[in-house]
Amino acid sequence: MKAADFGETFYWGASVSAAQVESAVDSDGKGPSIWDEFCKPYKRFWIKRHHIRHGHQLADGPDFYNRYRHDIDLLKSMGFRHFRFSISWPRILPDGETVNAHGLQFYSSVIDYCLENGITPWVTLYHWDLPQSLEVKGGWTNREVISWFRHFTRVCAISFPQVSNWMVLNEPSVFTGAGYFFGIHAPGKTGFGNFFRAMHHATLCIGEAYRLLKDINPSANVGSTFSFTHVEGYGDSEINRKAAAKADLLVNRMFLEPVIGMGYPFGEMRILEKIREHMKKKDEDRLAVKLDFIGVQTYTREVFRHNPLNPFLNIKQVEAPRRTDKLTAMNWEIHPPAMYHILKKIDAYHCGIPLIITENGIALDDKVSGGSVHDPLRMEYYTSHLEQVKRAMDEGVDLRGYFAWSLMDNFEWAEGYYPRFGLVHIDFESKKRTLKDSGLWFRQFLTGEKNS
Repeated sequence: MKAADFGETFYWGASVSAAQVESAVDSDGKGPSIWDEFCKPYKRFWIKRHHIRHGHQLADGPDFYNRYRHDIDLLKSMGFRHFRFSISWPRILPDGETVNAHGLQFYSSVIDYCLENGITPWVTLYHWDLPQSLEVKGGWTNREVISWFRHFTRVCAISFPQVSNWMVLNEPSVFTGAGYFFGIHAPGKTGFGNFFRAMHHATLCIGEAYRLLKDINPSANVGSTFSFTHVEGYGDSEINRKAAAKADLLVNRMFLEPVIGMGYPFGEMRILEKIREHMKKKDEDRLAVKLDFIGVQTYTREVFRHNPLNPFLNIKQVEAPRRTDKLTAMNWEIHPPAMYHILKKIDAYHCGIPLIITENGIALDDKVSGGSVHDPLRMEYYTSHLEQVKRAMDEGVDLRGYFAWSLMDNFEWAEGYYPRFGLVHIDFESKKRTLKDSGLWFRQFLTGEKNS
């Protein structure tokens, strides 16, 4: 298998996000984000605690803010010609309203450097770093977030006319679920009330931003990314298959279906009726939008069984370590067929929207040895998943590109800096970059050049 097998126009790229790689948390006028706040220690029963493993901080990251040229050079050296990155909302609008000229200049420089080197920028507007100044007003639970996000979108679209490819939101199911229901991500809110408000407002923002971007630049290529996980029932029982169907609705369907015009699946789960409490007249029409592409982000398979002790959903996840020893550093199952099943599942909607894999990769405990990073399991992961991608394409799935997650090791949210997803190893103390064997593998796969 080689890159040419996917077609001459197939997009090959790698991805990062602002909060995870930029560092420079208060440089040149940047305001605090909800993740800057979430990283602060807190006290419980007079004991100092941290939301982030080992108390890691955003400031200790790869420092892409000051080293972006070198990092883009590394991306180019691997044969990638497309680069997905996000714009930090609080770097552009520190207080959520006032434009920071230094922030605009930074992203203009990143975009221009990409273009000078034959790299196409793909810009994500929101990759989870809401300005803290807006969170104190309710953040995504406040319906005003729609107008706040429109303002941010307008500033970006007008300021960066050289960008042709936009992604509106990164994985709304994850940042609303983990941040506003389970409370394990920033801003740490919990409960169905917070979650349903946040998820409805986020879903509305996809259509609002799409229409605004197209008004400003009708030729722009505008999509949004969604987290998808292949879901199966535990064993072969009907009751567990029904449990998996419920999980599939919550994990995969609830965010995509309203965007592609099917509305929320209210009739299939009673608890979803609570979303109506946060809807206004014509909201359902505003949710629907014919995106130019759907960003597919998938990593693993999850298995569920019936659980009568769960009063709301009657389901329980069977965690991967209880089922298999084929695990990543995130304790996610390595299950390549999940990629094929997800692509076929989305294709089955027949919505006429092309797909792009905007994230896929594996976290490992990588170490530098003798100046190299040997990561054969990552090479095996990419090879096996790309085989499943090709399988789906051969069966007619309209897939236009693949972005590896991620270009470099980074801040993996609540897990801190331990799980390493990168094709480039980062020494977080010295900031030294080391191209891993998997990065060299991509160079040969994409260019045909033999690695010495």
